[in-house]
Amino acid sequence: MAEKFPVNSIAPSEGGGQAGKIRCAHLLVKHKDSRRPSSWKEANITRTKDEAMGIILGFEARIRDASTSLAELAITESDCSSARKRGDLGFFGRGEMQKEFEEAAFALRPGEMSHAVETASGIHLIERLE
Repeated sequence: MAEKFPVNSIAPSEGGGQAGKIRCAHLLVKHKDSRRPSSWKEANITRTKDEAMGIILGFEARIRDASTSLAELAITESDCSSARKRGDLGFFGRGEMQKEFEEAAFALRPGEMSHAVETASGIHLIERLE
């Protein structure tokens, strides 16, 4: 399900990884049925799940054709507060994220990006950094 995608938009951490943990960035698009249908850029999110999926698929296409990067899009388009860090979530281990997110993230190798991943928070694109 993951495809190779060169990661050059976010610098690797100094000192390498942490045992049993991975580092990812993501771009989140929420919808009205999300766990918390609000974000730093929109107090009340009213888009449908289908509309959110359409937005994510458009972002995925732009990233895969190399017209932009997940990090660049996350800054302005992500509904997660990690947008200010270019979508970087830092290091996390198993049991720290929602199940669907965790499964997709741990299935990636460094340099790969997921397809759309649905969680209670909304719809994500996940990029494995380390």
